[in-house]
Amino acid sequence: MLEQTTLDQLWDFADPVLSEARFRAAAADESYDADERAELTAQLGRAIGLQGRHEEADALLDSIDPDEPTVSVRVLLERGRLLNSSGHPAMAVPLFEQAAELADHLSEEFLAVDALHMLAIADPAHAEAWTRSALEYASTVHDERTKRWIVALHNNLGWTLHEAGRCTEAMVEFQLAEQWAERIGTPRQQELAREAIKAC
Repeated sequence: MLEQTTLDQLWDFADPVLSEARFRAAAADESYDADERAELTAQLGRAIGLQGRHEEADALLDSIDPDEPTVSVRVLLERGRLLNSSGHPAMAVPLFEQAAELADHLSEEFLAVDALHMLAIADPAHAEAWTRSALEYASTVHDERTKRWIVALHNNLGWTLHEAGRCTEAMVEFQLAEQWAERIGTPRQQELAREAIKAC
């Protein structure tokens, strides 16, 4: 299976058209095995979905035969993201729950945290609980790429608490996000953490 860092190198979330072109080329590259090309195709579906072409993305995900369990997790995640972004978050929730459970079973830590993060987005009534679960999970891993989720999760939890009027608790989360960003985060994560503290 592909390392998450390999997929990261192909992604430019600010430019889903470019990302689509990269993933389309990679998915056609026969130097990858069938399961790896299926993973790349799932990401291609995500890039297409980010452009609002939901039916096309859904059809592409339908074309994937997820024989390998990790591919199944990725397909569940991307189907859930499509449903959430097309205005059907309640339908996305059980897919994210399945993805989180299967990823945990497979010890696919990055994907498990991703699924819990998406649950917080799709199920706002329980966003705090889902985000705290994701934080607890991410705090136990040793993989630095997965651990970097901690920055975004503290930031997200801060905004959830801020919107609920719990400003003191929100500030704590923003400060934790800043501390983690300085240790393991990207420059953009550091910037977002500082902006959140100023806004609180």
